[in-house]
Amino acid sequence: MKETQTQLKLPGVPQAKQGREVPQKWDWTEASVWTERMLETLERGIKGGKWFSLIDKVWKRENLHSALKTVVQNKGAAGVDGQKAEQYLLESPRRLEQVQDMLRKGQYHPQPVKRVWIPKLGSNELRPLGVPVVEDRVVQTAVRNVIEPIFENIFAEHSYGFRPRRGAKDALRRVDQLLNTGCAWVVDADLKGYFDSIPQDKLMEAVAERIADGAVLELIQKFLRQGVMETGKAWQPTETGTPQGAVISPLLANIYLNPLDHLMARGGREMVRYADDFVILCQSEKEANEVLEQLRQWVAEAGLTLHPTKTRIVQANEKGGFDFLGYHFERGHRWPRQKSLDKFRETIRQKTGGLRPGSMQDITGEVNRTLRGWFEYFKHSLHHVFAREDGWVRGRLRAILRKRHKGKGRARGIDHQRWPNAYFADLGLFSLAIARAQAIQSRQRTTDWKAGCPKRACPVWREG
Repeated sequence: MKETQTQLKLPGVPQAKQGREVPQKWDWTEASVWTERMLETLERGIKGGKWFSLIDKVWKRENLHSALKTVVQNKGAAGVDGQKAEQYLLESPRRLEQVQDMLRKGQYHPQPVKRVWIPKLGSNELRPLGVPVVEDRVVQTAVRNVIEPIFENIFAEHSYGFRPRRGAKDALRRVDQLLNTGCAWVVDADLKGYFDSIPQDKLMEAVAERIADGAVLELIQKFLRQGVMETGKAWQPTETGTPQGAVISPLLANIYLNPLDHLMARGGREMVRYADDFVILCQSEKEANEVLEQLRQWVAEAGLTLHPTKTRIVQANEKGGFDFLGYHFERGHRWPRQKSLDKFRETIRQKTGGLRPGSMQDITGEVNRTLRGWFEYFKHSLHHVFAREDGWVRGRLRAILRKRHKGKGRARGIDHQRWPNAYFADLGLFSLAIARAQAIQSRQRTTDWKAGCPKRACPVWREG
């Protein structure tokens, strides 16, 4: 890592000034762009509500340098030119100078996005993913560094996706809080093909409400219209949407849904949104029906489509419940939704094939990385989930051992005696059930969730 950081210190590129004295909520902003004075203006409110003269901050060398570091650290696949981030980094002193010159003259033209199709879990369908070339990712990151704080300043509180210092767990906590206050009628909404169906003209209008720099608007428009290419196929235009996989797409998607956020907030609606995945929690069925009708009207006016079968009203206290951000909520409990379990097991299967080489210590180490990551997100589930998945994982490992001892098929009774649970514990296999028990004990020792707090209203995930 130190070597990479050394490489990223490009010759002739001054580093951003350190030690800005800015409010904590803005300390994530790009220091070479957002000076103390600019942030003061942002907080105070700029005259007319629009920002001019921003393109010079996009092509500012320090900003491009910072954007390159971000792109290299995020890695990512190569685009249509086949060049990876590490290769671009080696050429960056020359390439960044060229990019800066093209941006200054308004002559920068992005390359087509590489379109790849990836499986949709639990379905035979495929979904498209866009992979821009490295240089376009650098420029998009530089643009985001400049315009993101402007829109972050006006985003609604209940929007959690792809925003600084916010994440899925924050959204889940909010859902849990609302369910515990009696908001059991849930409008479970699904925008059909949201990223690919956003009307670009209306999206640009939304961006232009805050950005008045024509060069920046033109650059964003170029990224929306850069088109896509698939292996063995000709270039195809992109006349709607913003491609998933592009650096700037999540921000643009949030900008377009921001009016809906504020519409719900003004009406006192309890909406929780993570990108295009959102639920609206209501106190009654009547309120839920009113909200759904209001939502349908806004979506139609925005040129979007609600999925006809996936959008519904759910009573969370009854059998059936609803899914949100990987969890299933039902009758006061939560556990991983079926697709989350399927994805988890498929990942473990790929690491525990019967013919795979390597020592059991090595295999266990690989499996542990998946187990720890999965537990960190789903540790707030019902307790029986963890013991069940622990047993299934051990079964996969026993099957490897059985195969190596000339056995066939799945592990059987005698295999449990030859390789008991203690055998895998000695190997250091991460136990989901034990980890959950330890998390609960740790929380109880440190907080006991405040005197008088009802046990049922204190879900496991409140510790973070």
